Amino acid sequence: MARSDTRNFSKYWQDPEVQGLSLLWADFTTHEYAPHTHDAHVIAVTEQGGAEFKSRGIVDQARTSALLVFNPQEPHSGWLGASERWSYRSFYLTDGAMQTVQKGLGLEHTPYFCSNVFRDEELINDFTYLHQSIESNDSGFSVRSQLYLAFGKLFERHSSPFFRPEKATYEQVLTGRIIEYMREYYSQDISLDSLATSFNLTPFQMIRCFNRTFGLSPHTYLTQIRLRAACRLLKQGAHFADIAVAVGFYDQSAFNKYFKRAYGITPGQFVTAAA
Repeated sequence: MARSDTRNFSKYWQDPEVQGLSLLWADFTTHEYAPHTHDAHVIAVTEQGGAEFKSRGIVDQARTSALLVFNPQEPHSGWLGASERWSYRSFYLTDGAMQTVQKGLGLEHTPYFCSNVFRDEELINDFTYLHQSIESNDSGFSVRSQLYLAFGKLFERHSSPFFRPEKATYEQVLTGRIIEYMREYYSQDISLDSLATSFNLTPFQMIRCFNRTFGLSPHTYLTQIRLRAACRLLKQGAHFADIAVAVGFYDQSAFNKYFKRAYGITPGQFVTAAA
């Protein structure tokens, strides 16, 4: 995996009424994001340079003129392409944060986005300003006002109010059950064969289920679950070697490798940025 620039900023907004909203500022020169998903809605704005990304089978571009939005569990990947740099700011809203925003806006249903790219200069400016305000520790009243204005415009202009998910297929239901198992037992030594056998599948059948549902392998999804758990422990100040074992990696070296591959920074840089 190529080396990435280490200028990164990450922060969880410390507002007791908006639990689960986190921010990332990153400035990459060579890093690539392998296919992955998030448990949160993701909104991102590019400040300088740009990148290419793939989502829904389509390759598009992240540029200063584009607002990127990804629904939870929507697989995507990213790379610099022809650009030499990609500096961007992003928001991550877990279910809890999204519910708070919905309540503040008077919405009954969680918004769904049928596209990942929106050419909306006003919203790009709004989210950039909001991100900078939270980073600068502006007053809670001011930030909360900006938060509702920005997300209110985003939902009103670009979400699909009539979208209703189709009834889950058998493979989607089965994959969901496997993921629930992974989330409960991720810290244990889970093998591909034993996991497949637990659900009366061959390893090939389970891999095919994941690829059809998420476009990811079971191992990739399990690694993401482990890394998210690791991030929580890093914020609590746990030792890196203890974290590696606690979340199911073979050793600290493997933990460091997968962490850097996924986030473009080392666990140590993550701790420094999140402080």
